[in-house]
Amino acid sequence: MISFACFSPHPPLLLPYIGSIDDRIKVKKTLQALESLAKQFKEAEIDEIVISSPHSDWGFNVPLYFLANNFKGKTTPYLLESEPPRFYFKEAEKLYRSKISNLKSKVALIASGDTSHCLKKDGPYGLHAEGPKFDRDLISYLKEKNIEKILSLAEIYPNAAECGLRSFSFILGILEASGIDWQSEILSYEGPLGVGYLVANFKLN
Repeated sequence: MISFACFSPHPPLLLPYIGSIDDRIKVKKTLQALESLAKQFKEAEIDEIVISSPHSDWGFNVPLYFLANNFKGKTTPYLLESEPPRFYFKEAEKLYRSKISNLKSKVALIASGDTSHCLKKDGPYGLHAEGPKFDRDLISYLKEKNIEKILSLAEIYPNAAECGLRSFSFILGILEASGIDWQSEILSYEGPLGVGYLVANFKLN
């Protein structure tokens, strides 16, 4: 049974032993949103986590540090590679039907990833006009539950330099296959360092 779902950014600088105090001040909204998610995760009394990410190591460890630091249950990571978002959406649908749908335990879905990396001139990839547009449209389509548009974003904005769309698509594929009536709740979005950090919760009915 799916009892919790979210999108989480994964920059290592969020961690107190990696990021500077100045870094953490700049991403204050993100940290506060992750604290809110962590409370909801705890209240859901989760038994098992399914987490997807385009990166090993920090791609899994940063979100889990904030959301499930003392989690004792089973965690199943899915490392996503270079296939299109639509591929991972369909793979997630298969995963739900073959495994997740049969689980009696309470399952949490965590999509780990950042949005565009080219939001500012002094960011890691510089500034590209597609970056802010990608992030704006992703948030808009999430609110609208427009899955088809979300899956097409990589084709529309190939220069957005994002790293989270495949992970987001994977989790959305599971949710759609489950038949759950979901609604996204944008807890925070910011990009003070040139990379977009989106924190979103999913209300599940």
